[in-house]
Amino acid sequence: MDNTLKNAAVNKLAPTIKLTSEQEQLVERILHFCQLHLQQDYPALFTIYGDAGTGKSVVLSHLFTHLQTAARTESHSPFYQTENCFTVNHPEILKVYRELAGQQAHQFKKDYQRPTSLINKLNKDDKKIDIVIVDEAHLLLSQPDHYNNFYQKNQLLELLRHAKVVVLVFDQFQVLRMKSLWTPQRLQQIVQHYPHADYHLHHQFRMTASDDLVDWFNHLTEQQCIEELPVTARDHYDFRVYDDAEAMRQAIVRRNHEVGLSRILSTSGYPSTLDGGKHYINEGRFHLPWDQYNFTSTPWAEKAETIDEVGSIYTCQGFDLNYAGIIIGPIFYQVPQSRKIDIDFAKYTDTESLKRRQDLTDPALIKEEKYRLILNALNVILKRGVYGTYLYAHDPLLRATLSKMFVSRGWDDVLNQ
Repeated sequence: MDNTLKNAAVNKLAPTIKLTSEQEQLVERILHFCQLHLQQDYPALFTIYGDAGTGKSVVLSHLFTHLQTAARTESHSPFYQTENCFTVNHPEILKVYRELAGQQAHQFKKDYQRPTSLINKLNKDDKKIDIVIVDEAHLLLSQPDHYNNFYQKNQLLELLRHAKVVVLVFDQFQVLRMKSLWTPQRLQQIVQHYPHADYHLHHQFRMTASDDLVDWFNHLTEQQCIEELPVTARDHYDFRVYDDAEAMRQAIVRRNHEVGLSRILSTSGYPSTLDGGKHYINEGRFHLPWDQYNFTSTPWAEKAETIDEVGSIYTCQGFDLNYAGIIIGPIFYQVPQSRKIDIDFAKYTDTESLKRRQDLTDPALIKEEKYRLILNALNVILKRGVYGTYLYAHDPLLRATLSKMFVSRGWDDVLNQ
């Protein structure tokens, strides 16, 4: 097995990866922005917008490597002896960054923190630092969360209070929880009060899939529309639809044996409780437990034993898999006599993600936001597979519709491979 493929989660963020000319220019633009605003008496903010897989995180990795190298070794640099920190509100992604830090000459694992840890430490020390880099800013808490020891109103506001410059990446389609409720409008309500600049990344780097297939995923989750599968769905990409979840699992096991980093993922809709026990997903012959809490420093997807678990949005968000077998769970169903999908809230099991906010009182708006969060989660899961995506749907009508479309294209001959 190719060791490069096994460690794709680390390799995709390594500052040794060659950037495109657009990405290089973006790093230089941000460095100029930082240099300019380090001399000001008020904080400034640079925002990078982009969908999943557009290379946002690797830009941040290169940027932070440049900053820390200059801060610690380059006496002629405007960033010499600056104090900077990189933060991400996702424990599995944080593990990857800390592993990378151990491989870099001028970075330390302590340079990388969860937002709550960084904010609480800066509050305790009554301290301000120079530059804060925020990956996955759409995961920042936008309300108090006592469970996570965050007692202020908004993590972005707190970071701006404690830093001269904040650089963040934002994807509105990866907002997954009410306590991290962000929209471009909500972000702009904060940004407009500070000196700011932004940049939009568009090119898809993660998936080798055709643009047509990516658009098909987007229409399914944004428009709730089941369109005909594009004829290019399998062009240079291993896309499959299964009517048997166990057959899909066996195919993913084969891919994992061949190239590594291939896993089964699922949406919500199956029993899952953080009580230390195993909770199983059952679909006919298919019988596997949900992912277990990962106490190790190795990301879930890179642990060999997780081939026998089902990953959730919380273990796969932000990660590349070589092949992803995806179960579209009981919360999604096809509306009879239509090509629309809808959500059965009665079957939604990740209730913590939809916990009510005090600042949302309009029932129609609350329902709209709940739809958006659940559909976002499906969109994120659908875009994990670099070389292939395999689908299975719990809902019999949706499963039949997807299978019929796949077979009608003449592609069913690949299902036993």
